[in-house]
Amino acid sequence: MDKLIELASTLLSGAFIAVLAAWLTNRSRNRQEQQNEIGALRVHADAMTVAVMELQGAAAANRLLWEGPAERGRAFLLTLLAFAGGAARARIAGGTDVQSGLVGFGQAAELLSRERVASKQTVAAVREPLARAATAAAPLMRCSDPAVVAATEQLLNALSDVEDTARLEAALAAFGRAVNTATAPRLSWWARRRAVSSG
Repeated sequence: MDKLIELASTLLSGAFIAVLAAWLTNRSRNRQEQQNEIGALRVHADAMTVAVMELQGAAAANRLLWEGPAERGRAFLLTLLAFAGGAARARIAGGTDVQSGLVGFGQAAELLSRERVASKQTVAAVREPLARAATAAAPLMRCSDPAVVAATEQLLNALSDVEDTARLEAALAAFGRAVNTATAPRLSWWARRRAVSSG
């Protein structure tokens, strides 16, 4: 009888140890997977933030180079000078007033055409950061946290109008808050229980 009790207690303690080991292994694996997911989310969020900053920089450079009042004034002045220079050259070559005017208009049109091409090339530079932002957003849209998905969607919508900086900044801030919340360390069951009982 003693041997039977000893055998039963050995089996019971062995089963308890096996269940405990399986539980600890699963818990450790789940925690590691959670840490890997949080790390990947941080990497994707950083890539998205960098792409948004690049896009803002490209848009600001475009505004500075082509859309400011000083630049518009410069373009207007250069156009007038091109017109006057073309008209003067035609007049010196013996052209009539009409011919001088037409040559002047031709010179001004050529200058404006070059300015337009250069402006379009600068605007095209925004395309690459925009593509990077879309690429960075793809894994974030598959995130298990719905707040991150919603904030990413809001940020992508704000990127459609880069000139609306207030909306873009607000969307970027909301995105940052959602990512910070999703990547914040998880409280243990005991810590949550203590917080509930103390609050």
